[in-house]
Amino acid sequence: MPHHRSRPPSRRLPEADYPLQDLTGQIIEAFFHVHHTFGYGFLESVYRKTLAVELQRRGISIEQLVRYELVYYGVSVGTYEADLVVERSVIVETKTGLVLDPVAQPQVLNYLRASQLEVGLVLHFGPRPVVKRVVRSRYCSQLGTAPLSDETSLPVAEPSGGRELATRPDS
Repeated sequence: MPHHRSRPPSRRLPEADYPLQDLTGQIIEAFFHVHHTFGYGFLESVYRKTLAVELQRRGISIEQLVRYELVYYGVSVGTYEADLVVERSVIVETKTGLVLDPVAQPQVLNYLRASQLEVGLVLHFGPRPVVKRVVRSRYCSQLGTAPLSDETSLPVAEPSGGRELATRPDS
């Protein structure tokens, strides 16, 4: 089994601003390991599958291609598919290309709103590895709105049972 460098001791950031730090730190370490091993230039699906293997190898549970049904007032209006959901807590979107598309972070924010998860990571397997953290409550407070509560009358997405291919909202 290969030896992994452990993270140097660092100061802990405020949990309110950086929720799930330990888990996201482990995901980011796995991302850098995969990027270092494979480099740049493969398809997004290769990096997603390789990252899934690396996370599972480290004892972290993952689900791939998790579909969420978007429901508006009781009517299904579409689905989206998260690349990875880690420990049922963090949405991970893998991206490839020369530069990271600026729409990636707002896209993950929408995924977080739909899934009711709090934290997402955009992992860009480009010429230089890039990590973007998205925290739903941080964006909601910046917009002057609160996250949807259990008493909100607007329906939200629910994970769907099937694993069929779903079209992404941006396609």
